[in-house]
Amino acid sequence: MRISSYCVETKLTIHILHNRKGALIYNNLIFFLVAIVLFSTNQPGEAPLLPAVYSVGLVGVSLYAFYFVVLKLFKQVGASSSRYFKAETRATVLGLLVFACLIYVADIKYFLQPLSLADHIPSLVNIAGLAVYFVIYALIWIVARPSYQRVFDRVYTAGGFVFSNFKMNLPMVLPWLVLSIVYDLIANLPFPVFQELLASVYGDLAFFVLFLFSVIFFFPPMVLKLWGCQKLPQGELRSDLEVFCQKQKFSAEMYLWPLFEGRVLTAGVMGFIPGLRYILLTPAIIESMTKEELEAVMAHEIGHVKKYHLLLYVFLVGGFSVFMGFLMEPALRIVFSSTALIEFMVKHDITPDQMFTWLGTISMLCALVVYFRFVFGYFIRNFERQADAHVFKAIGHADSLVSAFERLAFLSGDIRDKPSWHHFGIGERVDYLEKCSEKPELVKAQDRKVRASLFAYMAVLVLTIFLVGRFPTEKYIEQYKEKYTEFYLVDKIENGSDDYKELFLAGDFMLFKKREAKAVEAYEMAINLEERDPELLNNLAWLYLTSNELSLRNPVRALRLARDAAAIKPTGFILDTVARAYWANALVEEAVATEKQAAFADPQRADFYHQQAQWYRSMSYEESMKMAQRSE
Repeated sequence: MRISSYCVETKLTIHILHNRKGALIYNNLIFFLVAIVLFSTNQPGEAPLLPAVYSVGLVGVSLYAFYFVVLKLFKQVGASSSRYFKAETRATVLGLLVFACLIYVADIKYFLQPLSLADHIPSLVNIAGLAVYFVIYALIWIVARPSYQRVFDRVYTAGGFVFSNFKMNLPMVLPWLVLSIVYDLIANLPFPVFQELLASVYGDLAFFVLFLFSVIFFFPPMVLKLWGCQKLPQGELRSDLEVFCQKQKFSAEMYLWPLFEGRVLTAGVMGFIPGLRYILLTPAIIESMTKEELEAVMAHEIGHVKKYHLLLYVFLVGGFSVFMGFLMEPALRIVFSSTALIEFMVKHDITPDQMFTWLGTISMLCALVVYFRFVFGYFIRNFERQADAHVFKAIGHADSLVSAFERLAFLSGDIRDKPSWHHFGIGERVDYLEKCSEKPELVKAQDRKVRASLFAYMAVLVLTIFLVGRFPTEKYIEQYKEKYTEFYLVDKIENGSDDYKELFLAGDFMLFKKREAKAVEAYEMAINLEERDPELLNNLAWLYLTSNELSLRNPVRALRLARDAAAIKPTGFILDTVARAYWANALVEEAVATEKQAAFADPQRADFYHQQAQWYRSMSYEESMKMAQRSE
């Protein structure tokens, strides 16, 4: 490789936009995270939504229709890189919608459950689900191949193109896959101490440490292999860059990065520690930049390492897991205590488990997009600005980096003023460097801004953990259960039910809530469905005799109900109800005799029944009614 000082006159064909590279990587990461959330949060029911044959048919029809829609998307691409990436993004979003349809309508997770080996290794089901998502991606790649070949002037077989893209995207999900399997394997070890550890906060911490360890030691060399990176050949370029790194007291192995056939004008750095740290340079950026501009690019990448950005990226990704792990349940409990939501669930016959899954999934997806688009995006934009400013310390001025940015913007299709959510636009970066050249104190101001932002982030994280620890979760759970039970049972009363036990339960609950009119209504509806339940007959009879709402009292109906109950089940408490009904109907002697029968049937409460008999002799039912009226 040589270092060229020419610009567009070189006839170098550069099709990829610099900002497109960053957007592609970050967008694909978010797409994969969304797919993982969609699949992992889905909880299959005891039976599939559709019979197996219909589910298989739906999968086939969905993929077939998706294939033809993607064909239409790529039909107008031609040789334009911008149209190619726009079509790919639209196809990927559509692919997510198809994947969601396969999860929630075709119920693919239900049919994949046997792969969990009797729930011993559930990660295998998630891996299978991710494989289905890769199948959707493969359809996109198969359709996109002809357009890709025109845009990048490279010939692939269909299988080779799919495999190449698979290797490029696999690193985004490989840590999750590996750690999921490791987690399941540890959970199945025959040692209780491991199960206790995994269930504790320390277990989560241990797995975060394991994740960090894998990212540090295994992830960088694995990515190099998957991406097909080759060491930068020996020669003048390599020697010059190594000397530059030595002056910066920085060590890293340098590799050629064949991203999109090497035609991306970009560079990158991977790895936290020397020996496992790599600088990646695409052939396009080497061919396009002067020696001074390449050194400025290297200074930018070195700035990422010197400012610990690589470690902070991992911390920020892990921070999302911490936030969601602590905030998700309290937030959902607050939402579930909402009267409007409970009414909606009952009205539309949605079970709590279904609603909890739907709300949890939607909340997770919204939080993921918002967090990565705004919180993570804010930090990586400012990390890039810090890395840009490192050129002043490494070289002493920003002229070479400004020149590199201007060249990049021109060769990439005049993207100088193109905005980006994960980087400041090239024009903004150039303006910042020029301001720093005039006012060097802005460099330190940027460092202070990043430190303050990280401190605020940490403070919010710690405060969240502290406040959630004090959140009365159990209180909200009880509130939700009580409200849901009430609305569910009231709905059964108002709209009817063919299950008398539900109506019986509704009557009991309404009685507990002192809603006696509703209780009477529920009991009467239940009796219309089942006339031979003695407890049901007894409860309604007792309510007709003792209701605080005096207008509800009906001694005649109560006596008939109580006698029917006693005929079926002559236990002490039912005979006591019969006795009270006799007394309410001015049949005092019958009431006293029945209390004696109750005492005989239930000797343990004989004293109580005798006291009741004496009370019936000392006061009439009408007198008790007058006393109740006065107490009101």
